[in-house]
Amino acid sequence: MPESQLTLKLTTGDAVIIMMPARGYDMTPTMYSPDGRIYQVEYAIETVKRGTLAIGIKAKDGVIMAVEEIPRKLQVAGVTQKIFQVDDHIGVAAAGYIPDARTQVDDARSFSQSHKLIYDMQVDVETVAKHLADKCHQYTQYSGVRPFGVSLIIAGVDQRGNLVYVTDPSGTFVSYAAVAIGSGAEDVNAFLEKNYKGEMSIDDAAALAIAAIDLKGEYKDETKHIKMAKVTKEKKILEKISDADIDKYSKMAKQKFPKQS
Repeated sequence: MPESQLTLKLTTGDAVIIMMPARGYDMTPTMYSPDGRIYQVEYAIETVKRGTLAIGIKAKDGVIMAVEEIPRKLQVAGVTQKIFQVDDHIGVAAAGYIPDARTQVDDARSFSQSHKLIYDMQVDVETVAKHLADKCHQYTQYSGVRPFGVSLIIAGVDQRGNLVYVTDPSGTFVSYAAVAIGSGAEDVNAFLEKNYKGEMSIDDAAALAIAAIDLKGEYKDETKHIKMAKVTKEKKILEKISDADIDKYSKMAKQKFPKQS
C-alpha cells in the first residue's frame, strides 16, 4: 500500500486502526491533525513572517503606520504597495502576500461604504477589523480555498479614540498600542515594548517606527526603504507622510534612540 495512504496499521481484536501520515493533514484548511493543528493556517502565518516589516503605533494625537519596502532600481518612487486607505479615517498596512491584502482592502472599502449608506455614519475601526478577521476565518472552514497569506494592521481614529488592530490568517484580531508584523517582528516588538510610551506624540511615534524598522541596520543612512502614513485626531483623515518628513523623523530617531540607530 502506498505510503501516502497508510503509514501504520494496528489490529486490536476485530478493530483496525489506520494512522495517516502528518503530511496528509496539510492539504486542506478544513481538517485538524491528530495533535490539533491546522497546517494550512500555520503555513499562511509563516508567509507573513517572510514579508517585510509593517508597524502600527498609537500616539496621543493620532496613529502612525510605517512599512519597509525595498525598491527596485527602476521602480517609480513615491508609490507604496503596502499601505492602503479604507475610509477617510482608516488605513491598512500589510505584511505577507500583498495580492491577498489588496483583496481584503477592497472588501473592507465596500463594507465601509455600505455601513455609511445604511447608518449615515463612519464605520468604527474595530468593526472593520472584526469584519476582515471574520473573512479570514471563513477561509479556514471551506475546502477549495486557502487561508489568506497576509496579516493586516488596521489603524485609525474614530469616536472611541486612536486605535490599532492586527488581523492574521487564522481570523484572530487583537488591539495594540504598538505592534510590528512581518520579518523580524519578534525583535521589533521587543524594541517597541521597551521604548513605547503611552503619551508620546505622533512625531515621536513616527521616529520610533523608523528606529524600529532600522534595527536590522541595512539602510541606516537612508530612508528610501520606508513609507509612512498617519491619521491625526484633529483631522481624522489618512495622510501620506512625505519623504522630507520621513527624513526629519529619521534624524529624530537617531537622537532619541542612538543605540538602535
